[in-house]
Amino acid sequence: MCDTCGCGQPGKEVKIMKPGDVNGEEKHHHTYTHSHEHHHQDGDHFHTHEHGHSYDHAHDGITHEHDHMHSHDNNHGHDHSHESHEHSHGRKVEVEQDILGRNNLMAEHNRGYFEAKNILAFDLVSSPGSGKTTLLEKTILELKKEISFYVIEGDQQTMNDANRIHQTGVPVIQINTGEGCHLDADMIYRAVRELEPANDSVLMIENVGNLVCPALFDLGETRRIVIMSVTEGDDKPAKYPYMFRTSDLCIINKTDLLPYVDFDMDKARAYAQQINPQLQFIELSARTGEGMEKWYAWFRTYKKNQPA
Repeated sequence: MCDTCGCGQPGKEVKIMKPGDVNGEEKHHHTYTHSHEHHHQDGDHFHTHEHGHSYDHAHDGITHEHDHMHSHDNNHGHDHSHESHEHSHGRKVEVEQDILGRNNLMAEHNRGYFEAKNILAFDLVSSPGSGKTTLLEKTILELKKEISFYVIEGDQQTMNDANRIHQTGVPVIQINTGEGCHLDADMIYRAVRELEPANDSVLMIENVGNLVCPALFDLGETRRIVIMSVTEGDDKPAKYPYMFRTSDLCIINKTDLLPYVDFDMDKARAYAQQINPQLQFIELSARTGEGMEKWYAWFRTYKKNQPA
C-alpha cells in the first residue's frame, strides 16, 4: 500500500499548524510502518531483519499507539525464496488491513462528532494542479456570508494553501504530512480538535494532491468530491477508478482551456459513470467563473437539505 510511495516511513512526522505559527506542533501519526535493518555476517551467513514492535506512549496528555510492522528476509546463501515470499505477502496484507481497520474506527468517531454538531464535512480530492485551492477560495468568498466555513489544508510541505485560505477570513489549519501521501482520520481528529468548528458549520478538507492513497482512507467526511481538470486527460477516471467509485460528486475544472487541449467531455463522463453510475457532475472554470453558479447551487441545496 503506502510503503511503495514512502508514506509512513521513519522520520516522517506530521505537523499541524495555523497561519502565524512559527514551527507548529509535531503530531505523531498512529499507524505507520517502521523498519530497522540489522546485518549480521558470519562467513557466508548473512541476515537482514526488518524488526517491528508495538508500544504505547504518552505526551501532551495524549496516549499514542505506534505500530512498527516487520518482516524477515534471510539470505543464507541458499534458495528458500518461495516460503519467504509467501510469508511476506501474507504479512503485507495483514498490515494493510490493520492500518485501514484502525483508520476506519477513527473515521467513525469523526463522523459521529460531525453528526452530533451538525457539521457538513467535504473531502476535496484530486491530482496536483487540478485547481482545488482556487475553487475553494472562490467558494468561500461567494458563500461565507451565508455559511460558516472552517478549512483543513493537507500538503506534504509549506503553509502556502493555508495562507491563501487565511486571506479569505475563515478559520484554517494546515496539516503537513512530510513524505506522507494522504490525510487520514487521526490527522483530521487532531486538526479538528484545534480548529474547533462551530455547530451547523461546513468543514472543507483539502486533501493531499493524489488520486491513489486518499481513496483508501475514510476521514469521516459527509461527502467526497473529486476534482479533475481538462488538462489531465479524459481517461482519468479509468486510470484511477477507486477514487471515482468512492466519490459523490465530480467537478471538471478549467473548462476555459477546452479549445486548447485534447479532452472529450462525453468520454470523461462515460468513463466515470461506468465506474460509478450514481456520480454527479459539474463542469466549470474556477478561474473565469464559468459554471460556478451550478456549483454554488449544488452547495446551497445540499446545505439546505442538511438534517437539523
